[in-house]
Amino acid sequence: MSGRRVFITGASSGLGAALAAEYAAQGATLGLLARRGDALERLAASLPRPAPGAPHHRTYVVDVRDHGAIATAARDFLTHAGGIDVVIANAGISVGTLTEFAEDLAVFEDIIATNVVATAATFAPFIAAMKAQRTPARLVGIGSVAGIRGLPGAEAYSASKAAVISYCESLRLELKPHGIQVVTLCPGYIDTPMTKVNPYPMPFLMAADKFAAKAARTIAAGSSYAVIPWQMGVVAKVLRLLPNAVYDLAFARAPHKPRKEAP
Repeated sequence: MSGRRVFITGASSGLGAALAAEYAAQGATLGLLARRGDALERLAASLPRPAPGAPHHRTYVVDVRDHGAIATAARDFLTHAGGIDVVIANAGISVGTLTEFAEDLAVFEDIIATNVVATAATFAPFIAAMKAQRTPARLVGIGSVAGIRGLPGAEAYSASKAAVISYCESLRLELKPHGIQVVTLCPGYIDTPMTKVNPYPMPFLMAADKFAAKAARTIAAGSSYAVIPWQMGVVAKVLRLLPNAVYDLAFARAPHKPRKEAP
């Protein structure tokens, strides 16, 4: 990836920051987008400079729910970097939701807007440029093992990640004739601020930097779908095959992710 151009949303912490560090170490020029400007600038300052002669990194303080601002950032990065090779729609939020509580409907909308709609809004402004390029380009969506089967207490999050998986599959078929590869990554439990609040055991917990290294190799290979770590891939396949009655019995009493506290 030395000298390549990579655009990452949700870049200020967690998986996004780990992916930024991984690609920067490979010499890539990065476009880093996130809501928290202070954290984003600290990250950018900590990264090695791109390969000699390559454009420097760019940062964009943007909420991914602002689709116009994403498009503006994308146009700036395309001009600055002279094109695009990898776009990773990583921005996402996870919080417990229960449909019986009216106040959770707003949280539900926020999760869908951030995890699903913003993924499409991130990809959209890059597709025309990718079609015009002669070099291979990749769009990367971040799903989750939680999108394989619905988890109790995580109605919005499970639904959002299932939607990302299906959306990326549709997009992959649509863009394949144009030489654009769409990669779906489904993390299991990765050690990030998002998972630190989980009040339950997390099997096969993986460090964020190890995830980023495996993710970068998967993206470079152009794989259409991967679960990381691989052990959770095995779990995902088993869960997909379980009859509803068996799945319900196994997960009915599963611990819940905390709901958002009322202001």
